[in-house]
Amino acid sequence: MKLFYAGPSIEELHEEYAKKGRLDEDAPVRSASSVTIDAPAAVVWRLVSDMRDWPAWRSDARVTELGAVEPDARFRWKVRGTPIRSTFAVVAPERELTWTGVAMGWMKAVDRIRLAPTADGGTLVTVEESLSGPLLTLFYSSGKLREGHEDLLRMLKAAAEG
Repeated sequence: MKLFYAGPSIEELHEEYAKKGRLDEDAPVRSASSVTIDAPAAVVWRLVSDMRDWPAWRSDARVTELGAVEPDARFRWKVRGTPIRSTFAVVAPERELTWTGVAMGWMKAVDRIRLAPTADGGTLVTVEESLSGPLLTLFYSSGKLREGHEDLLRMLKAAAEG
């Protein structure tokens, strides 16, 4: 039953899922959203990967602890006030930024932001996430996650094109 699904350990999610370009397909909360941005991947990548500057364009998130942006480096951040402990899994400049994270000590996520150049010089940005934890679906849904992703993509598009 999905209500009690805890998912793989965070270590397994990191090594066997996130680093290999996979989400937890069994997770009860999942979302994927995309937008085409009229800006080159280098511009979009700079906004996405410069996490210390996120508050300049992303009103829902703030990084509280960040070292190097490289695989296996840890960081802490808050999204809509919820503290999250995360670890980078994939850092491929101008292509992909993926991390795993734990919120409230029991919710586990794989987050992927993928960039792909378009024929006209723009960038297709896709945000994907799987989220698991026992009883998660009692207060959080795939629809709510998708709303957050679509807000993120709107803010990113405005910043990159502005």
